[in-house]
Amino acid sequence: MPVPPWLEPLLTTPFFSICRTHGDAARSECNMYCLDCSGDSFCFYCRSSRHKDHQVIQIRRSSYHDVVRVAEIQKVLDISGVQTYVINSARVLFLNERPQPKTGKGVSHICETCGRSLLDPFRFCSLGCKLVGIKRNGDASFSLEAKNEMAMERGEGISRRESSRDEDELREGLQQDIYPPTPPPPPSSARRRKGIPHRAPFAS
Repeated sequence: MPVPPWLEPLLTTPFFSICRTHGDAARSECNMYCLDCSGDSFCFYCRSSRHKDHQVIQIRRSSYHDVVRVAEIQKVLDISGVQTYVINSARVLFLNERPQPKTGKGVSHICETCGRSLLDPFRFCSLGCKLVGIKRNGDASFSLEAKNEMAMERGEGISRRESSRDEDELREGLQQDIYPPTPPPPPSSARRRKGIPHRAPFAS
């Protein structure tokens, strides 16, 4: 499944309203979302009482736009191709596209969906733009299973190449053991004498 059923509801859910049940509490902002229920956003206290054993992610804010930490979302979604940012020492990505008046000159990378300028060579500026790109072109996916299968195929290809190289090295080693190279003759350091010396006769 290229798109999980909870993604589109997540992208259209409003966050950061005050919880009706726990409005007087300190952490009453509705900044949580349950991937199992795919309902409305809820607060910290609702999570403890209603979504204790569910998959829940926390939404954060950056310049009045909703973001999610990469460490959380990448556990349930393939986010490859989406531009990430470091905000308050945490790597995050935006849920939806952000309006941009005009793309500046000299921009090397832009979002394939909305045309927003990007910092790095990514395809999309947000999860929402990647969703539109998948529906439009079908050349991307949110599925972690497909990503893992591609990684396994690449790993198996590397393993096969390494195994073939090891077999070639082993074959060469066996050939060297069976047919050892003939060592070169040692260099001769002794000089050959031209004749046998004769001792002079004694004088009488």
